[in-house]
Amino acid sequence: MYTNEGRSIWSVSELTQAIKGQLEETFPSVSVEGEISNCRPSGAGHIYFTLKDAGAVISAALFRGRATRVDERPVDGMQAVITGKIDVYPPRGSYQIIVENVRGAGRGALLEALERRKKALAAEGLFDQGRKQALPPYPRRVAVITSPTGAAIRDILQVLSRRSAAPRVTVLPTPVQGADAPSEIAAQLRRAAAYGLGDVIILSRGGGSLEDLMAFNEEIVARAVADCPLPVISGVGHEIDVSLADLAADVRAATPSAAAELVSDRSEDLLLRARGFRREAAGTLTGRLDTARRSLRTFSLPELIRLVSGRLEEAMRRSDEAQRELERAAAERLSLLRRRLELAGRSLTDASPKTVMERGYARVALKGKSITDSAQLSENDNISLEFALGGADARVIKLHSGKEK
Repeated sequence: MYTNEGRSIWSVSELTQAIKGQLEETFPSVSVEGEISNCRPSGAGHIYFTLKDAGAVISAALFRGRATRVDERPVDGMQAVITGKIDVYPPRGSYQIIVENVRGAGRGALLEALERRKKALAAEGLFDQGRKQALPPYPRRVAVITSPTGAAIRDILQVLSRRSAAPRVTVLPTPVQGADAPSEIAAQLRRAAAYGLGDVIILSRGGGSLEDLMAFNEEIVARAVADCPLPVISGVGHEIDVSLADLAADVRAATPSAAAELVSDRSEDLLLRARGFRREAAGTLTGRLDTARRSLRTFSLPELIRLVSGRLEEAMRRSDEAQRELERAAAERLSLLRRRLELAGRSLTDASPKTVMERGYARVALKGKSITDSAQLSENDNISLEFALGGADARVIKLHSGKEK
């Protein structure tokens, strides 16, 4: 601290250290009750989380040495009493509780509500295995429903960019947390299905606290996932995060990256197998050509000419035999057709009116109209008779019914 024109001016570090000393001296040990959220175990064995109530949030750190000796291990949604000391972390200018003990005070209201919702939807059969659809074996199009600026879409596109047979991606942007997120996610699911925007849908977001993931635990989202006619892969959060959308989806992926691998691995495998078959076929053909070349090299020119001439003569003999057989079959077919034509001509001749009249029959006509029934005539009608040769005129003297014997 230094003086400037009679005023005390603090450096940032001096002010922070002064606040640190004041807080640590005033609150050497405190017990605070609240709901645990955003619980994040680290690789070193420490556990970081937040403690909250309806009006405020405070950060907490449970270091590895104490983590094995606390009454209860902190988990998201747990209502707990935290005992520890206040600590200020100068590099960020923030304060937190260094936890010495965690004692459960009942489950958090958020987690309890979530459990009730989960049991109700499960009782309806919304999560039943029999409802789930199989993924298409080789999807060529995938619709991704996620935030267009989040880590999830970057992970998905990065995985697919490494695949030679990656499907075409259509991104349907939506908020993934906040009050509007559930209805927007459900609407995008319905839109993807209505317009056939993919062979499969990936519903995804990166990791976060229980509160961050609550959009995927809402009933409207779980029902939209379960009712979607297209197969849905849910890749929400980290491997330890299980949302209601995960349970309703046809397939749950541990992470967004794992979801991308599910839609690309089998297509990639098919492409690799096809390339393998092509290499194998090329190797087989190359081997046969090499064998043929080696065989040709074993023949001298006279032997090769003799071999080719022999094959050519044999082919010519077979060609001549085939030609003779074709000519014979054609001649037989033509003779049969001629006989059929002759018989048909005879049948037509025998059935002609002229031939019938030559056998003693005549054509009777009244005013040019042929008569086939005596009922068509009256007595004294003038009729004409036509014979095979010539004709005559006559008058009807008496009619006889066709029924008379």
